[in-house]
Amino acid sequence: MSTLKAVEVPSSLAASYAGNFGAPGTAWIAGLPALAAGLMDRWELERDGPPGAGEASLVLPVLRGDGSRAVLKLQMAREESAAALVGLRAWNGDGMVRLLDHDPASSAMLLERLDGVRSLTSVEDDDTATGILAALLARLVSVPAPEGLRSLAGIAAGMLEQVPRAVTALADPAERRLLRGWASAVAELAGEPGDRLLHWDLHHDNVLAAEREPWLAIDPEPLAGDPGFDLWPALDSRWDDLVAKGDPSPVVRRRFDQLTETVGLDRQRAAGWTLGRLLQNSLWDIEDGATALDPSSVAIAGALRPGG
Repeated sequence: MSTLKAVEVPSSLAASYAGNFGAPGTAWIAGLPALAAGLMDRWELERDGPPGAGEASLVLPVLRGDGSRAVLKLQMAREESAAALVGLRAWNGDGMVRLLDHDPASSAMLLERLDGVRSLTSVEDDDTATGILAALLARLVSVPAPEGLRSLAGIAAGMLEQVPRAVTALADPAERRLLRGWASAVAELAGEPGDRLLHWDLHHDNVLAAEREPWLAIDPEPLAGDPGFDLWPALDSRWDDLVAKGDPSPVVRRRFDQLTETVGLDRQRAAGWTLGRLLQNSLWDIEDGATALDPSSVAIAGALRPGG
């Protein structure tokens, strides 16, 4: 098959790699067209549409030698891409996009083709969309985490170590108390971190329409831990739309109810681990220079508070 046509690297992807990875990222982008061409030759692939890109990957729609449709996903080799490969193998297409082939040297993946322009955000009714996501999440976290993944135990311990210093960066004393409260919730749960295979980023944009099933999850960032730690992305999905319609708290509570009921979670533990996600996000924001908590985090925490 001919693969002579050059692979175009979107400027957004080049800028993302330069900003996030510096000189190594720029060098990887420079070698990306040659990497793509070599893999297309090796796997006998033909281009089948314009490239797509996220913050960390280039996605090329392709046709395989048997005429079946697939996508070639290219990203720089790092811990996250290695974890994704472990998770995709463990799920083996159950509720998740299927891994068809991979290249260990470059972390490139050949994946089944989903409908890249139809995500769960296209489902207007929020309860319906949450129900679809919850059913997928229940299937994903039913799988025991395989060896080789980061553990929520280590992540929780690392977060708790950062809290005393991070609190001092917040300008509002009330927000300092909130952050300490979230840390206390994590400390109470840290002794039982869980052993399920978590997606870690299952929001509405990471669920796409498919052919072999109506909907499948994509772009996992696998982690071993308690499923309660996996709820926040769904609670936060389409946040700007929720705020535009008024107080988002009732929708957050409905989503939380659907998720915990469908996945079969203890509500108190799930709420505590969700506060852990808010803590994690806040620590990342503070590390990047933030002096206030994200309003969505404050709102979600308030919605999950008993009587909130």
